[in-house]
Amino acid sequence: MLAAVLEEPGRIGVREMPVPEPGPEDVLVHVRRASLCGTDVKIRSRAFFSDGGPAAGTFIPGHEYAGVVAAVGAEVDEFCVGDRVVSEAHRGCMRCANCLRGRYTDCLNYGRRDKGQRTQGMTVDGGFAEYALNHVATLTTLPHSVDFDAGVVLSTVGTVMHAFDVLGDLVTGATVVVIGPGPIGLLAVQVAHELAAAKIVLVGTRASRLAAGTRFGADAVVDARQPDAAMLIREELGGRGADIVLECSGAAPAVDLAVHTAKRGGEIVLVGFYATAVTADLNHAVLNGVTLRTVRGEGAGSLARGVALAARGRLDLEALVTHHFRLDEISAAFDTYVERRDDALKVMLDVTENPETDSSTEKLGDGDER
Repeated sequence: MLAAVLEEPGRIGVREMPVPEPGPEDVLVHVRRASLCGTDVKIRSRAFFSDGGPAAGTFIPGHEYAGVVAAVGAEVDEFCVGDRVVSEAHRGCMRCANCLRGRYTDCLNYGRRDKGQRTQGMTVDGGFAEYALNHVATLTTLPHSVDFDAGVVLSTVGTVMHAFDVLGDLVTGATVVVIGPGPIGLLAVQVAHELAAAKIVLVGTRASRLAAGTRFGADAVVDARQPDAAMLIREELGGRGADIVLECSGAAPAVDLAVHTAKRGGEIVLVGFYATAVTADLNHAVLNGVTLRTVRGEGAGSLARGVALAARGRLDLEALVTHHFRLDEISAAFDTYVERRDDALKVMLDVTENPETDSSTEKLGDGDER
C-alpha cells in the first residue's frame, strides 16, 4: 500500500509499505479521506515525541480519517466488509484505573502497546495510508447521508463534544466564550449553538474566521488583539463574564484571557495544545472560584454523538474543508496547512479514489492470509 511515513524531523515521505494484518479484535479500514491537524505538525517535527520518536521511514501518522471496512478480525461481528466508518484516535488499555472510569484518553499505560493502549497516528500507525488498522472499539458507523469529508471532520467534533462532556452540566441556557476560530473553535460554535447556549462569543484575530463564526452561530465576535479584549467580552455578556470558556487556540496568552473572561464560579476547558509554557493569573482564578479542566481529543463516546448530530443535518462540516490533496502530495498539504495558504482550515488528503464496492464479509484470524 502507499503510505506517508515520518522521515527526519520536519519531513514526511511517501513509500510502499506492507498492508497490516488484522488481529482477532481488529478492523482493517480502506482509508478514503484523512485530514491534517496541529498535532500532526508536532508529530512531523518530532516535537511530539519525548524520546525523539520512531526510526525514520517506519511510522505512519494520521489520526483523523474515514473509510470503508476492508477486512475484520475473527472475533469482530460489529462491522462487515463494505461498512462506512470513521475513526476515533484513542483506545485505552481498558485495565488501568482511569480506563475503568471511562477516561481512556488519560490511560495510565499510554504508549504501552503491550498493555493494549493504542492512539492512531501517535503511538501506533495511523491513517495517512491506503489502509489503517483499528481496534474495533475505535470505529463508529458513518451514515450514508454523511460524506467522507464530513466524516473526517467529525473526528474534530468529537473533541468538541468531549470538551462539553467534562463540564458535567448542560450547555443549554449557558453563556459560552470560544477562543480560537480554527477548526475546533468553529465547530465548538456550531455545537454550542445546537445545544442551545444562551449566547456565544467567538474570540480570535483573523477577520475571515470570525466572520465564518457568525455564520455558524456566534452571537458576537471580539478581536483578541485589543488590549481590553477581556473587558469587551464581558461586556458582551452583560458584564459578569461567561459560564463556560473553551480555549481552542493553543496560544499561550489565551489562557490568561480565558481566566479573566470566565464569570465568578465559571468553568474553563483547555482544548488546545500549547507549544510554549503558559503564564496565567491563577490567583484571579482561585479568588473567583474559576474551574480549569482539560481534554485530550475525543472520549467517552463523544464521536458517536457528533455523528448523530451530523446525521440529522445539524452541523455544517463541509464548509470547513478548504483544500484537497492526493496522498502523494502530502508535503504540499502540510505546507498549505502550516502557512495557512488561502486561509486553509481543514486540509484533506484524498487517500483513495474510485474505491471498490465489495460488500462481502471476510473474517481473518491471526496468521490468515488476505
